[in-house]
Amino acid sequence: MRRFRAECRRELYIDLLNGGFTAEPPEGTFHDWPGHEWLEAHNRCHMEIRNIEFETTDWATVEPIAHDGETGVAHWRTRQFSDIRVRIVDYSPGYLADHWCEKGHVLLCLEGELHTELKDGRVEVLRPGMSYQVGDGMQAHRSYSPHGAKLFIVD
Repeated sequence: MRRFRAECRRELYIDLLNGGFTAEPPEGTFHDWPGHEWLEAHNRCHMEIRNIEFETTDWATVEPIAHDGETGVAHWRTRQFSDIRVRIVDYSPGYLADHWCEKGHVLLCLEGELHTELKDGRVEVLRPGMSYQVGDGMQAHRSYSPHGAKLFIVD
């Protein structure tokens, strides 16, 4: 696999300076190329999604399941793909999670406003089009939505 990635990297050199690409890399070693740091990081840091056939999801047809918070309720529309859970979550106004979560997520705010409290006391606020990413066991967090929110979550 490593050899294949190296060959692909040489065959399709991405020139970050002009925003284009060329089939042939410039002269010199890989480490002389502009943007090589980005290419190296890109080639070794990626999510592996395995054993999932292509399919579409009409989220309106996925039955919501209610999960009570300390206050308010979260309605989860959930699909499970192998070991990856994908959800649309609607928080009611005033929703406060009833636990500190240590699970990793990629979370995108679609509507409303989400306040995420971290155990260290910080509070991050997401509005539509904003996301957060956190790894498993990295930082305990819990959600609060004063006016309600709709989220797309992958974990």
